[in-house]
Amino acid sequence: MGFLKINDNIIKAVIFDFDGTLAKLNIDFQYMRKEVLRIASSYGIGPNLLKTKFVLEMINTVSDELNLKSAQESENFKKETMNFIEYLEIRAAKDGELFENTKKLLICLKANGLSTAVVSRNCEKAICLVFPDILKYCDAVVCRDKVANVKPHPQHLHTAINVIRASPPCTLMIGDHPLDIETGRNAGTFTAGVLTGHHLENDFLKAGADLVLAEAGDLIRMIK
Repeated sequence: MGFLKINDNIIKAVIFDFDGTLAKLNIDFQYMRKEVLRIASSYGIGPNLLKTKFVLEMINTVSDELNLKSAQESENFKKETMNFIEYLEIRAAKDGELFENTKKLLICLKANGLSTAVVSRNCEKAICLVFPDILKYCDAVVCRDKVANVKPHPQHLHTAINVIRASPPCTLMIGDHPLDIETGRNAGTFTAGVLTGHHLENDFLKAGADLVLAEAGDLIRMIK
């Protein structure tokens, strides 16, 4: 049985982002953001309030603002926007696919005694469309509906770590966005960026990644 080491530290668990890391979904985030802004405007909320670039946080901000005057309006807005986001994610998942080495990687990690999990801001339905038997290959899937605070909040990653009974200092968080690096650092894990999304090596290094890989499958060659 081999070992996965980072900076002479033995890694016992690997937690993955999904979209852009283990699979290609091609979610249109620009359109998603634009539509959420449009819906917010229909509830009387202007874009000046929505300074964050992340859509889920935008929705929470608007929902909190609406709740100050009407709990029902807040609930209606959240339901409308989350239904729209789920629609976009599922539409993208229908045309999505796993990266070539995803299953091989997960099998390899399991064979070498490493626990694995997926943490994703996506809905679970979309992930299961692309990877129906995912729980045969990894130990846990923690999507946005299973936590109160999604990544980069450490609760998201800590939830997965607790489910697979790992510990942050022996865990590697790997993803295709600097947000994944921020998440790992917030949660006290090692971090790795992969270049299978839309970000460059320097983006991950600036975020503080411990390593940057061309693809997640490169972890296989690191097991010795």
